[in-house]
Amino acid sequence: MKNLKLFVILICTLATLSGCSTKKVRTNPHAIADRRATDTVETDKDVETDIKEELRDDNEIRRFSHVNVNVYNGAVLLTGEATNEAIKSKIIEIARVIKNVKMVHDNLIVDYPSDNLSRANDRRITQSIKQALTQIHDLPNFDSSLIKVVVEQSTVYLMGRVHRDEGTVVINVIRLEPDIRQVITVFDYID
Repeated sequence: MKNLKLFVILICTLATLSGCSTKKVRTNPHAIADRRATDTVETDKDVETDIKEELRDDNEIRRFSHVNVNVYNGAVLLTGEATNEAIKSKIIEIARVIKNVKMVHDNLIVDYPSDNLSRANDRRITQSIKQALTQIHDLPNFDSSLIKVVVEQSTVYLMGRVHRDEGTVVINVIRLEPDIRQVITVFDYID
């Protein structure tokens, strides 16, 4: 009986101690293949979410545009279409005022929002590029997941923290992919 009481006290103590911490610990599952600090990765995700929510809350933007938002190291890449200059300017301004935005790369075009066929083609190109990047084996410490690939209307945008030689190899590999109109780099060069 004495051992049972001791056991119950021990279990209660352990349960209490294990429940004391309220600090939320975030981990980056891609930390090995990401040269950003974990806090920066989380900040980028928060910035991206904040911009998307602001855009989604605006009825005019939601009705008359198709916008993709990607954030890497505080740099915001806006791609897609807005039906007029006023809506395009509104989208850019919303992105600029979000906390922790360092710069905005405006690659929005004034046009009608792209159709499902165009977007499906962009997804196909994206997958093809990601597959091609996995074939790069001659660069030390390079992992294809270091490169964030965004494709909009067959234009390829590349984001990531890379060495210049890595960027050059990546661009040369991607240029061989069919159906690409243009390659635009938004790299954060380490050297």
